Amino acid sequence: MVLGFLNLPYSSRVLSYDDETTPLKLTGVKMLPILEFDGGVMNESLDIMKFLDHNNFFKISEIRQKSDFSDFEYFLNLLGNPVHSLAMPYWIYSPEFNETSRAYFQKKKELKRGPFKELIHRKQEFLSELTPMLKDIEDQLEPYYKSKNLGFYDILLAAHLWGLYVVPEFQFSEKIHQYLQRIKSDCHFDYHQDFWS
Repeated sequence: MVLGFLNLPYSSRVLSYDDETTPLKLTGVKMLPILEFDGGVMNESLDIMKFLDHNNFFKISEIRQKSDFSDFEYFLNLLGNPVHSLAMPYWIYSPEFNETSRAYFQKKKELKRGPFKELIHRKQEFLSELTPMLKDIEDQLEPYYKSKNLGFYDILLAAHLWGLYVVPEFQFSEKIHQYLQRIKSDCHFDYHQDFWS
């Protein structure tokens, strides 16, 4: 999203989820995304965003030092639990996975969240947890999150919410759907374009 919004040219290489060799070879840890650039590599998302933002449009350093950013990170962590619990059992059937990487991902994630079959049966519980959080987000849209213009918070929030589109029978409110589609347009972003091309 940041690369697209800042109109920075790039090429994307999709790694299989069970590919441990490539990230370890490049950075010493199994963590994605990885940015390769003239002179180095890095793999912490917020550091990558800051590195790419040469003109400080997103004001990442300044925002991260504010106390309300800690509150926002806490909120994102709360939001991530029901989002991931709802979406993971469906994500594994996206083009991102083949048979071996799907089994690898499922085994790792079930250690933390429990069997995906059980997550499916607990769908209503996760939706109940999610509903007030989505309402809170919706109440903050002006039309971006607490702002008239797209900013750093929107990138982080959209990254958390986007995966819910994969969940059958889940539907965003019209306001949040339009918010996410606006970000998609602003950032020239297509979640699975790398897999279709």
